Amino acid sequence: MSPVLAGVLQLLALIGALALAYVPVGNYMAKVYDSRKHLRVEKWIYKAIGANPDTEMTWPAYLRGVLAFSAVSVLFLYLLQRLQGVLPGSMKFSSVNPAQSFNTAVSFVTNTNWQSYYGEQTMGHVVQTAGLAVQNFVSAAVGIAVAVALVRGFARSRTGELGNFWADLVRGTLRILVPGAAIAAIVLVACGAIQNFSGIHEVGQFMGGSQQWNGGAVASQEAIKELGTNGGGYFNANSAHPFENPTPFTNLFEIFLILVIPFSLTRTFGVMVGSVKQGYAILATMFTIWLGFVALMMWTEFAHHGPALQAAGAAMEGKETRFGVGASSIFAVSTTLTSTGAVDSFHSSFTGLGGGITMLGMMLGEIAPGGTGSGLYGMLIMAVIAVFIAGLMVGRTPEYLGKKIGGREMKLAACYILVTPALVLVFTAASMALPTPPHSMLNSGAHGFSEVLYAFTSASNNNGSAFAGLNANTDWFNTMTGLAMLLGRFLPMVFVLALAGSLAEQKPVPVTAGTLRTEKPLFTGLLVGAILIITGLTYFPALALGPLAEGLAS
Repeated sequence: MSPVLAGVLQLLALIGALALAYVPVGNYMAKVYDSRKHLRVEKWIYKAIGANPDTEMTWPAYLRGVLAFSAVSVLFLYLLQRLQGVLPGSMKFSSVNPAQSFNTAVSFVTNTNWQSYYGEQTMGHVVQTAGLAVQNFVSAAVGIAVAVALVRGFARSRTGELGNFWADLVRGTLRILVPGAAIAAIVLVACGAIQNFSGIHEVGQFMGGSQQWNGGAVASQEAIKELGTNGGGYFNANSAHPFENPTPFTNLFEIFLILVIPFSLTRTFGVMVGSVKQGYAILATMFTIWLGFVALMMWTEFAHHGPALQAAGAAMEGKETRFGVGASSIFAVSTTLTSTGAVDSFHSSFTGLGGGITMLGMMLGEIAPGGTGSGLYGMLIMAVIAVFIAGLMVGRTPEYLGKKIGGREMKLAACYILVTPALVLVFTAASMALPTPPHSMLNSGAHGFSEVLYAFTSASNNNGSAFAGLNANTDWFNTMTGLAMLLGRFLPMVFVLALAGSLAEQKPVPVTAGTLRTEKPLFTGLLVGAILIITGLTYFPALALGPLAEGLAS
C-alpha cells in the first residue's frame, strides 16, 4: 500500500468515527447543560465551595466566576511547582524556578499547555497528577462553560441571565470529561501506553552514556490531554513518545479524541437553540476548513522536491516512521486547528509551506473545530461578523438566530477578533527588535523568524505547540509567552460573555422574507470566506516574512 493511500484511508476512518459519535455526544452534552438535577457528588462540591448551583448569573457575575477560579488555579499550580523539592513523590526533582513556574502555571490554567521544559526531567508525580492533570480537566471545562453561556445568550430572550458558572464547570468536568477520559485511558493502556508511578530506571548504555527512563500516570494524562484539547506531554517528545502514543491505532485514536468534543459541540449548539440545522451549518464550516487544511498539508508533505525527499518518498524528516507522513499531517492540522498543541512530529522539520499551514491554522483563531468550547464560541463570533457583512451587502439590519446584530454586538465581536492578532504581532515584533531574544533562535533568516512567530501565535491562541527550534526557557520568553497566554485566554472571554449578555437581553426578531437563512450552504460559504479573508489580511505580511518566504525559496 502506498503512503498516500494509507493516509487517505486513515483520514476516511477518522471521519467515519467522528460521524458516528457526533449525534450521541452532542445530544448528551446538551442534556448535561440543560439538566436541572444535581448528582450527589456535585452537591458535595457545591457545599464545599459555598456555591448555589441554581442561582442564575448575569454576564459580569459569570465572568467573575471564571476569573476567580482561574486566578486561584494559577496560584495553586505555581506554589505546587515551587514546593516540589520538599513534596513526596517528586522523584528527587528540585523545585521549579520562579519564571518557569509562572509560565507553566499560566500555561495549564489557560488550556495552552506550552512547555519550556523537559517533562520527564522536571516534573515529579505529584505535580504531574495533582497539578497538571487536574488543570487539564478544569481548564477544558471552563472553555465549554463559556461556550454554553454564549449559546444561552442566543437561545434566551428578555433576560440577562446566562446560567451558573459553578454548575457548568462541575458538570462539564464530572459528567463529560472524567468519564470520557477514563474510557480513553483504558483504551490507551490496552494498546501499550504506560500507567504507573515508577521511578527512574537505568536501561543501558547509549552512545557512551547511560540512558534513563521514568514511568508515570501517562495514559490517564494522555487521555485528558487530547480529549480536553490541552496538549501538554508527560514526556518532552509529547505524542511522538512510544510511552504516550505507541501504535498507529493509538495515534488515530488520539486525533479522534482531539476532535470529537469540538465537532460535537455544534450539535449541542443546534439542540440548545432549537434548530439542529443551525448546528449543521456551523459544523459544515468547521469541517470544510479542517478537511481543506488536511488536504493541503498532505500535498505539501508528500510533494517530492529535492533528492532527499525523493529518496524517502516524502518529507520524512522529523516524523515517526511508525506513523508516516499521512497520519502526521492529519495530527499536525488537527492539533493546530484546535487549541491542543500536542505533536506526534517535529513541526520545525515540516516543509516551509507545511509549517506555514500549521501556523495559519492557529491564526484562524482555532475555530475549525477549535478547542473545547473556545472553538464554538470563536466560530459563533465569526458567524456574527459574517451576518453583519451580509447585512451591509443588502442594506438591512443583520440578524442571527432571531437576534439583531447592532453596534454594541459588532463592537464586542470586533474586539474579540482583534485581541489575539495584536498580541501575536506585538510580542513577535518586540522579540525580534530587542538584542537578546533572537539569540534563542536555532536558525537564522526566514525559518528563525518563523520560530518566534510560531511561539507567540501558539501562546496567544492558547495552543501550546512549538517549532521546537526555539529555546523558550529564558526569562524573556517564559514571561512574555506567559503574558500572551493570560491575555489571549481571558480578554476574548470578556467580549464573549458581554456579547452573550447583550444577546440574552434582546427580544426575538421574527423571520421575514428578507432574513438571511443562516442554515443554508450559502451562509456556510460566506462564513468560510469571511474567516479566510479576515485572517489573511491580518497575518499575511508576517507569513510572507516567514513560512511563505522559506517555502517559495525551497
